[in-house]
Formats: sequence, structure tokens, C-alpha cells
Amino acid sequence: MYRPKTTLEQWRILQAVVDHGGYAQAAQALNKSQSSLNHAVSKLQVQLGVQLLHVVGRKAQLSEAGEVMLRRSRDLTQHVESLEQLAINLRQDWEPEITICVDLAYPREALLPVLKQFQTQSRGSRLKIIDTVLTGSAEAVSHKKADLVILMHVPKGHLGEPLQTVDFVLVCHPLHELANATGPLDPNALAQHLQIVIKDTSQSPHEASGWLKSENRWTVSQFDTAVSLLMEQIGFCWLPKHVAAKYIHNGSLKKLKVKGSEFLRTTAFLVCPSPDEIGPGTQMLADLILQNRNLEAPSF
Repeated sequence: MYRPKTTLEQWRILQAVVDHGGYAQAAQALNKSQSSLNHAVSKLQVQLGVQLLHVVGRKAQLSEAGEVMLRRSRDLTQHVESLEQLAINLRQDWEPEITICVDLAYPREALLPVLKQFQTQSRGSRLKIIDTVLTGSAEAVSHKKADLVILMHVPKGHLGEPLQTVDFVLVCHPLHELANATGPLDPNALAQHLQIVIKDTSQSPHEASGWLKSENRWTVSQFDTAVSLLMEQIGFCWLPKHVAAKYIHNGSLKKLKVKGSEFLRTTAFLVCPSPDEIGPGTQMLADLILQNRNLEAPSF
């Protein structure tokens, strides 16, 4: 078993001498005697057999080897500090890992600023983000697969906080046969054409009404793949308005009208599957999500 020759204290002293520009300044910052710092760095160099510092006048300067060793030592001390902080967090019941399931229809643009805020306050907790779709999102709640779930329908027996309205629009390529329709399309006519659908991530998917899913369908796992197929004049698809907007604006896709409705409207909710067991990190993330929610549908 390898036994280290050096100590963390020696590396921290070396860092302080460099950061403060000399032994005297570092001694004042660390509230230690200058001689103790000199001794610690000298011993470190002897133990390593490498010259780390040269004293030029009253200032300590790194050697080439010292620059490399100092850089690696900062990684070492940072890892130790993170490890010690993790122990404190665990002692305070701060979760080492937080899992959040997010329905694919929820705008990631609304979530990313929240995650950036959370990262600075997460105390080193790992965050696992899982994409879910349709019944798979509800299943993440009912089967308690995550600490938090953002989904488009709250399962029975659970409570959810509304986050944002999400509209779905029916689109196809401008040269697709459906694009030539002069008036609203009959749902029965749509069933005669290939539909691109997003795969339900549930183990036992349940097809919700309103999606006009015909037997003539291709299934993909991401909206990006659906858009790529539409660009090749393959099929039609219901896309979230925030996904389809830029393609409709630049003429790459055409929005279709259907008899009875021009769009499908849903609301995204935040659900905590186990509210009585929520940890402080999960609660912080939930609070940040709620603070940044926008109950209006994105502009289009």
C-alpha cells in the first residue's frame, strides 16, 4: 500500500506562499511564523527531490517543475475540501444525489437557468436528469423513480404545482400533401397519412386522447429526430410550439389546422412523488423551479 511522503498542509502552505507573493505575506495570512512556512516548503522539496521555489530578492518564484506541481496540488486540495464538505452535507441529511425526471415537452430553456442557479448552491450533490414522455412521466411519479418530476398531467393521488402552459401544433413540410389543404383538416383524413410520434417512456404506455395517433406511424425518441424526418417531407407531427416556432417562422415547416382546434394545450406541473421524505437539496431545487416558473405559454 502506497504511503504518501507529503501532507495536505505542506501543499496548502506552498499555495499560500505563491498566492500571497512570499513567505512573510503568507505567514501573516495563515497566522503562522515565517520560519515554520520556510521549514514546511523546504521539507516538501526534500521529500519530493524537486526544486519547487526560488527566492528572488524577497519574492518566491516557482520553478518550471513547481508550476506543474502547484497546479496539480490545487486539484488535490480542492478534492479533499469537496470530500469533507460532502461528509458535512451527509451529516445534515443533504442528499449526495438528486434525480429529476422532465417530460420532453417541457421547454429546456425554462429549466437551464434554474440548473445554473442550483449548481452554485448544490453543495456537491450529483444531479441526474432523465427525459420522460407521456405515461412514462406519470410513471416516474407513481413508481417514485425520481425526487422531482416535471410532467404534463398529474397522476391521481398526487399534487402538482403548475409551471407553464405548453401548446402543441400540428406541422408538416410545406411540400407535403397535407400542406395543400385549403381549410381545416378532418381528423379522419389525417389518419390516412404517416404520423411521427414520440415514444412513450413508460413500461406500460397508455395512449392519451387528442394525439390523433393512427396505425400508420413512425416512432422516435426525440423531437429533434421528428423534425429531421419532417424536413425530408416524411409524415406529420404534433410538436410543442416552442420547438416548432423557429421552423415555422423560417418556412421549413407549415402549421396545419384541424377541425375543432388549431392546437393542443397542456400545462406542465412540478410534482414531488414523496413529499414527506423530501431532502434539503431537493427542496432547494424545487423552490428554484417554482421561483422561475412562467404560467403563460411561450410567445410564438
